[in-house]
Amino acid sequence: MQTLLLTGGAGFIGGCFVRRAVAAGQYKIINLDALTYAGNLDSIPAEGPKHHFVHGNIGDGDLVCRLLAEHNVDAVINFAAESHVDRSIDGPGAFIETNINGTFRLLNATLRHWQSLDETSQRRFRFLHVSTDEVYGSLGTEGYFTETTPYSPNSPYSASKAASDHLVRAWHHTYGLPTLITNCSNNYGPYQFPEKLIPLMTLNAIEGSPLPVYGDGLNIRDWLFVEDHCAALETVLAQGRVGETYNVGGDCEQTNIEIVKTICRTVNEGLPELKHRCEGLITRVKDRPGHDRRYAIDATKIKTELGWRPATDFATGIAATVQWYIDNPAWVKRVTSGKYQRERLGEARF
Repeated sequence: MQTLLLTGGAGFIGGCFVRRAVAAGQYKIINLDALTYAGNLDSIPAEGPKHHFVHGNIGDGDLVCRLLAEHNVDAVINFAAESHVDRSIDGPGAFIETNINGTFRLLNATLRHWQSLDETSQRRFRFLHVSTDEVYGSLGTEGYFTETTPYSPNSPYSASKAASDHLVRAWHHTYGLPTLITNCSNNYGPYQFPEKLIPLMTLNAIEGSPLPVYGDGLNIRDWLFVEDHCAALETVLAQGRVGETYNVGGDCEQTNIEIVKTICRTVNEGLPELKHRCEGLITRVKDRPGHDRRYAIDATKIKTELGWRPATDFATGIAATVQWYIDNPAWVKRVTSGKYQRERLGEARF
């Protein structure tokens, strides 16, 4: 059984990977997370033989080195990142510190560990870096992002992720660290912190609050159900070619306004007792700076080389996601409470 060090494993995508891994019993997970506002212990399984949580930061090289050696780690999956574009516009410093400096320190610590391994263990070891399609910039009305699309980031968030991708690539080509990179499209699903489009609009629709849509609402994203993304990561970790990048997409282009209207219909169907029609809550707001017009992933490489394909169509995924938020108001209240986060931090393993 492989032992994995997951960084950011209490966040949205990392938490999904942990839940899947623990349920399947296929890995032993060492879960390192700083428990910032978007990461929380309520989204991951309790401690057990297959899951050990450690509260800490990827920038703490001594801690990372200790965990790698102590647990004889076979692979690192780096989920840790500041990821919300709006927050990056208001405060880019945290994105530089975590996504660039943090990745740099994590790579250095991992490289020291990898260099200490015997030849067989070195060949088996992997460093999988989870990134985003936003590093490629904005598409026109046609075309798709491929693994060879030039990087052209347009926000502090995407620029910081582009920099981290370049660092990972450099550590492979310069030092031989066996790395893999994935660039995914927009993820959605249960347990997502309610600042992103789908959970925010779902919860506002339930509460009868305004549904703010940037500009004309025609910005397009390719949507990927988080469970499908984690299945892709498992596939890349097991079968991916060292030094390669794999794009992971959901084959599901939707405009923002289409997403919001779908959420409105789904909320009204799921909660017929609501006294308001959710679509009437849609409010147009000023577009944000540097708002990319369209993202769309060409996932041919991972499909043809590794045999992965998204298994969840959007109608099924969005219905399940909206219903999860309808059914779990207590989770939302807990994870958005600063008091709750402070209390849970006291329970974390340091």
